[in-house]
Amino acid sequence: MKVIAIAIVIGLVAGLLGSLCGVGGGIVMVPAFVGLLGFAQQKAVATSLAIIVVTSLVSTLNNTIKAGHLVDWKIVALVGAASAMAAWFGTDLMRSLSNQTLTRIFGVVLVLFGARMLMKG
Repeated sequence: MKVIAIAIVIGLVAGLLGSLCGVGGGIVMVPAFVGLLGFAQQKAVATSLAIIVVTSLVSTLNNTIKAGHLVDWKIVALVGAASAMAAWFGTDLMRSLSNQTLTRIFGVVLVLFGARMLMKG
């Protein structure tokens, strides 16, 4: 029962922050899955990516239905195709790395992007 409650809270926070910031929720879910649910980094990443599919579909539908001009479908097609190809190989790379290495990479990426966003304001 405790796991269910924690999972629901993680989902609520990730969904809200993901839709506000466009981050997909992974910056919330991955650390929460590792820290609160005891997932290994690889399992946290894989689970987060599966959840992001659902979150992205709901957000895209809402943005399209209520404000169709917000989605640039040409960019969606171009970036989506490129990121899908990279993701195929990225998942193979993720499985070949240790959980410790993945955790460090994730932390560095968050710090670098966070610092850049704070400096650019």
